[in-house]
Amino acid sequence: MNALQQHLFDSYRAAQHAEPAPPAPGTHDVEVLRAARDRRRFEAVLVGRPATGRLRLALRLVLRRWLRPGAC
Repeated sequence: MNALQQHLFDSYRAAQHAEPAPPAPGTHDVEVLRAARDRRRFEAVLVGRPATGRLRLALRLVLRRWLRPGAC
């Protein structure tokens, strides 16, 4: 059963019990991703690591080396 079928099933069941319908699949995806990122940053600070993203830092270093090869 995929997410759409599950949503339709849950909506039908909610209608039978006079309850509010559940949110559509994917409605809160961005909020969940932001919460996971914030949690990861918070745990990094607790451990003593910088809270910046490793990917962003790595990308910045690669671009700096690529644009100015003699600077690094």
